[in-house]
Amino acid sequence: MKIAIVFGSSMGNTENAANLVKEKLGIELDVLNVADIDAKTLNEYDKLICGTSTWNAGDMQDDWDEFNFEALDLSGKTIAVFGVGDSDAYADEFCDGMAKLYHKLKEAGGNMVGAVSADGYSFEESEAIDENGDFVGLPLDYDNEEEKNDERISLWIEQIKEYFV
Repeated sequence: MKIAIVFGSSMGNTENAANLVKEKLGIELDVLNVADIDAKTLNEYDKLICGTSTWNAGDMQDDWDEFNFEALDLSGKTIAVFGVGDSDAYADEFCDGMAKLYHKLKEAGGNMVGAVSADGYSFEESEAIDENGDFVGLPLDYDNEEEKNDERISLWIEQIKEYFV
């Protein structure tokens, strides 16, 4: 079983989150920067945890934005996503990049897991909210709520662990 955490990070926060997810998950897996890989590489994995920060007007991080999703085939593969955003300065598009990544991976056939309750988060709007009122993955905020990230990651890992272990 090949498992990877794939991140796109411009300022280092999403990379830090990816490494913390790996540490807390406690299993053997690869941590990959999306800037260094292509769709063929991702297609070789059975399970993926993918993360992006949100930039500009709710876009994915640049390296994800330039990624060739059309060559991606995730049919039947388990996928979870996490996102990094700023719930204060960009409260009206909090973790929208995560929503875009989620939809691209789902369109590629991914079996998406890891929705997170929006309870306890402060924001105005987010494309990452699903039809149940939950986030499609784990939102993190290194600008305003960094002290909550460790616990949020731990709780999320407990939720998704059964799909990755």
